[in-house]
Amino acid sequence: MKYVCSRCGHKEEVTTRKAKCDCGGLWQLDFRPPKFSLDGIDRNEWSMFRYRRFMALEDDSWKDITLGEGMTPIVRFDDNVLLKMDYFMPTLSFKDRGAAVLMAHCKSIGVDNVVQDSSGNAGNSVAAYGAKAGINCEIFVPEGTSPKKISMIRAHGATCTVVPGSRDNCADVCRSKVENDGIFYANHVYNPFFYEGTKTYLYEVYEQLGRLPENIIIPVGNGTLYLGVMHALDEFVESGVIDHVPQIIALQTETCDPLLRAAEQGLDEYAEVEVTPTIAEGIAIGKPMRSAEILGYARKYGVRFIHAREDKILEARAKLAAKGIYCEHTTAANYEAYLNYCEKYGETPDCLITMCGAGLKSDH
Repeated sequence: MKYVCSRCGHKEEVTTRKAKCDCGGLWQLDFRPPKFSLDGIDRNEWSMFRYRRFMALEDDSWKDITLGEGMTPIVRFDDNVLLKMDYFMPTLSFKDRGAAVLMAHCKSIGVDNVVQDSSGNAGNSVAAYGAKAGINCEIFVPEGTSPKKISMIRAHGATCTVVPGSRDNCADVCRSKVENDGIFYANHVYNPFFYEGTKTYLYEVYEQLGRLPENIIIPVGNGTLYLGVMHALDEFVESGVIDHVPQIIALQTETCDPLLRAAEQGLDEYAEVEVTPTIAEGIAIGKPMRSAEILGYARKYGVRFIHAREDKILEARAKLAAKGIYCEHTTAANYEAYLNYCEKYGETPDCLITMCGAGLKSDH
């Protein structure tokens, strides 16, 4: 198994500390799992590592890293909507799926110090799994990040550095430290091991339901969950376990929608947009680094993009809470986008929506 550059095709050992290829391209994994089958699941393992036969893992380092992430329930919200409760995780966010695999990789290759930039949830996950692995972490977050997310990061023993300006500026500051100091970049966008964790989201759905829902709502900022789902879809199609691909519905907010605009304009990479503040901080990414891959999958699988209307996100959050589901603002945007989609295209039955972050994280 090696890294392969998404731009020039250069291959590199996965033991490299380089965050990206020398040409500037981001790494992908040259890894082909066996054909997916429910028979390949280790049903004695009660975490997402029950799917380890299909995951790119170098060794058994995951056994010392796992905090029991994964295996989150699917609950019926109403006649048309199923909710995948991915905030039932160790750090209350779906990002634990990717962080567990990425930090297991870091442990495998002897990394002892990492940096990462995040709107909060991914940083919290990396900090938690870094603590479990005995790896020092510095997490960069943009100003305006939920104080509770910052408190959680620091509670795990990580340094949390708050950067003035936008989420994209925060990433630039962190990446400068990577370039200048040579510290390992444990980033959920750059490092493809993260997607080996997030793809288990779809593995679980298939195992739990014995099928895939006809419609699947996915938030897209940097594409962390989206790309994991797409990788799993590739595997399902190649394995023949599904006879058709569900309708994937990708959402962005009205105030930060470079991928939605790119899809509308037929662009190969993100569109330049004016980014204004949004309460859905988890998807407020103006310059998604893997936009070419995200949009390529959108064309391949006929993904539809939809807005979450900024002025209706809190209303959607209240509707969820009124039925016992208390989620963070970015997660509420998922349900708002579903409601917007139904208004535009009509009733949308058998729809799965991720509940990717817990409500207490965004009470600020």
